[in-house]
Amino acid sequence: MDPRALVERAFRDDQGRAVGSLVRAFGDLALAEEAVQEAYARALHTWADDPPDNPGGWILTTARNRAIDKLRRAGRLEAKTAEMAVELDRRQAGADDNPFAETIVDDRLRLMFTCCHPALAQDAQVALTLRLVAGLTTPQIARAFMVQESTMAARITRAKKKIRVAGVPFRVPPDHLLAERLAAVLSCVYLIFNEGYLRAEGEVLLDAELSGEAIRLGRLLHRLMPNEPEVTGLLALMLLIDSRRRSRTRGRRLVRLEDQDRTRWDRGLIEEGCALVERALRRGRPGPYQVQAAIQAVHAEAATWGDTDWAQIAGLYAALSVGDPSPVIALNHAVAVGMAEGPVAGLTAIDRIDGLDGYHLLHAARADLLARLGRTDDAREAFTRARALTDNVVERRHIDDRLADL
Repeated sequence: MDPRALVERAFRDDQGRAVGSLVRAFGDLALAEEAVQEAYARALHTWADDPPDNPGGWILTTARNRAIDKLRRAGRLEAKTAEMAVELDRRQAGADDNPFAETIVDDRLRLMFTCCHPALAQDAQVALTLRLVAGLTTPQIARAFMVQESTMAARITRAKKKIRVAGVPFRVPPDHLLAERLAAVLSCVYLIFNEGYLRAEGEVLLDAELSGEAIRLGRLLHRLMPNEPEVTGLLALMLLIDSRRRSRTRGRRLVRLEDQDRTRWDRGLIEEGCALVERALRRGRPGPYQVQAAIQAVHAEAATWGDTDWAQIAGLYAALSVGDPSPVIALNHAVAVGMAEGPVAGLTAIDRIDGLDGYHLLHAARADLLARLGRTDDAREAFTRARALTDNVVERRHIDDRLADL
């Protein structure tokens, strides 16, 4: 493998774990992040001649040594060693009071709960966690939040500064404080999944490793917190969406849901996901992830596209919009209305949505409804607008196919 590609893959796979391990060891976010970045920079020069058998282990060892060197040069090593000893004693003394902290053996999940500190606004918690733990780039995070890249960069910088100035402690919270961080952690996991399931840019539609990592984290969370219905709902949601992964592309082409070969859907994931949805909803505390999972279950249980219960899906989206009145939920509701009640009703609902003019899927949805109405010129204009707004090559190729069909 090309050395640069090897480093890029190691960054994606191991950067979050390395930062988490160093934060856990030294309790210093800035030190951990800087040491890990320097380790990857060194890898670019070193791996060309001698690539390691264990890239993640190499990065962690190199970063740890860089952190120790920095502390030694700054005259802080002795003090930091003493702090680490005190922290070790504190963990040992509090082990019985905080069994959850000892249960989270996964450094990436530990760092998620650590970064999602209530001293920060939730959007800052999520953005910082996606940057440090998931290794997503600032442009990727900005697209997930649908804001300008400069806005997101400033948000992340402010969050780091607040952590440094306020001396926010980097440790897994005690059991009774987990609930106040859970929503942000779940949001991080879902955004990681989304970035893997639909790449915002590049030559491929899917990044199965990234979406698979999100599912792994979701399973860990569910194992640790089986009685939290939103944790169960998120895992169900990801499994049900992922069950269609093999049918979403054909060669280098995207395949629409209505054209997918449903015999290629993963029935094992569908059965597991539907069972999780039912288990979560029986607890009587419905939340957004449970409702979204229920929507995906309706899709999964339809034998054909024509059998899809669009009225039920529209009703679920309407219920979801009560608790989450976001424009993206409104768009999904409008599409379902268009399928349940006809394209005119769907277009009317889409045209009432504000704040999504720069979102390519809104224009793609309008184009599809316009095409169903036979308004070819308007559909062509909407597809062209959608194409200009996406950087993913597979999506652009799909839109080109739709334009050709018109």
